[in-house]
Amino acid sequence: MTRTQITVFVLVAFVALVLGLTVHKVLNGRSQGDPAALIDAGIILLPQSRTLPELSLTNQAGQPVAVDQLKDKWSLLFFGYTFCPDICPTTLAQLRELKGKLPEEVRSNLQVILVSVDPQRDTPQLLKQYLGYFDPTFQGLTGELVSIQKLANAVSIPFIPGDTTKENYTVDHSGNLVIIGPDGRQRGFIRAPLNNEKLAVQLPVLLQGKD
Repeated sequence: MTRTQITVFVLVAFVALVLGLTVHKVLNGRSQGDPAALIDAGIILLPQSRTLPELSLTNQAGQPVAVDQLKDKWSLLFFGYTFCPDICPTTLAQLRELKGKLPEEVRSNLQVILVSVDPQRDTPQLLKQYLGYFDPTFQGLTGELVSIQKLANAVSIPFIPGDTTKENYTVDHSGNLVIIGPDGRQRGFIRAPLNNEKLAVQLPVLLQGKD
């Protein structure tokens, strides 16, 4: 191969590489949506997805659930509790409303999960009854407090356990939601308070993009 042929070969390879990276960037941009629009809707994506810890909780049906196996659907995790006087009922009502605004193909690929930060009072039966007031498809998880704290810390949604020596104790917690992808990894957050009008537009872009 002559020097000219080598030069042409290198040039062609370089152009192909640049084109390939450009196409990849464009496709990824389309699959994730407009970053500014996502942020404006309160959707904050992580630079890199995170794995969830290997631990088991109990759902509203009394069945064990491995949290690192929340796969095949997108999941929105909300850390709250059934005795919550304000944030929790408001957020769950907003999620019910948001769900109604989403296209059917998006709704069928999305699950809402309440992770109890008050496992002492939140039994599976109580979670099932409570969530049924909002949407019977909403799921609940409860379990050992240490396991719930481990999960909350892993997804950067820490909470302060309530003083269980008091009769009507409350639990300080965040209203943010955790976004879990179909691969079971954390993709980001949705900031509180929820803006359903903007989320109804941007969530389908995110959820119907690249898994």
